[in-house]
Amino acid sequence: MSTIIYPSPIFGPVHSRRLGISLGINLLPADGKVCSFNCIYCECGLNETHRPTLPMPTRQEVAVKLEEKLKQMTADGQLPDVLTFAGNGEPTCNPHFPEIIDDVIRLRNQYCPQAKVSVLSNSTMIHRPEVHDALMRVDNNILKLDTIDPLYIKKVDQPHGAYDVLQIIERLKAFNGHVIIQTMFMQGQCNGHSVDNTSDEYVSPWLEAVKQIAPQQVMIYTIDRETPVKGLEKATHEQLDAIRDRVIAAGIPCTASY
Repeated sequence: MSTIIYPSPIFGPVHSRRLGISLGINLLPADGKVCSFNCIYCECGLNETHRPTLPMPTRQEVAVKLEEKLKQMTADGQLPDVLTFAGNGEPTCNPHFPEIIDDVIRLRNQYCPQAKVSVLSNSTMIHRPEVHDALMRVDNNILKLDTIDPLYIKKVDQPHGAYDVLQIIERLKAFNGHVIIQTMFMQGQCNGHSVDNTSDEYVSPWLEAVKQIAPQQVMIYTIDRETPVKGLEKATHEQLDAIRDRVIAAGIPCTASY
């Protein structure tokens, strides 16, 4: 099993299928994974197999390392298209996430004002007012909604603690359109049970929720790297295209990454 544990607090730049040349910002420990989900498809592996021993980076450390990297990229003549909060788990788990957002926006404005600030989040912390407000300040507020089926969420996303998808949908609606919905579609099996969420049984209720949320965009994608759980399979181009077209037909911009 091959997993990716990212350096912290800055990694890349890397080429993102959805965002372009992306400079990564990892607010989690450099030697393990911290996440409120335990997705069976996560490229960083399962939480229990990658327990960190190092602390989360501090606000000051993130700012210093990011400025050093942006100075270097300026000298090299290759500035990023996007500064992306991602890495080894859920970035909003860092207790200084809101303040770090402000620091990153300041440094972006100073060194690469054309770049977008993006956050990839699983939506579990958006009930916190300070997290909601920080996400309202970024360019690309990319929040996960893989399905609205509670059993599928329990089986595939494996959230820690209470997770009420209907409450999540209400909180996604509270961004008043300043949100990009990101959804993983796949096929295959896990422990003898299907994890295929490409059928109309899953897509139609999900699409109705997306319509209620009224996001600025939807990003659908499928497995790109080796997964920690065996038996998972990519959704086909045809399946993703069909789902994408249904979203676009509903009047919402949508991209599909294969």
